[in-house]
Amino acid sequence: MKNLLKFSKNKIGAAVLVLGALFLGLGYSQGGVMVVFRKAAAICLECVGIG
Repeated sequence: MKNLLKFSKNKIGAAVLVLGALFLGLGYSQGGVMVVFRKAAAICLECVGIG
């Protein structure tokens, strides 16, 4: 019984990992990386007081 629960937890974890990698790849392919970098740079410049 204990091994069965351990196996199902590992199975769920692997599925979440694959799903996360899929979403990361989808966001990267749609240009999401540049959007995030632009927003991060704008926020950083505002915090410093330049932007």
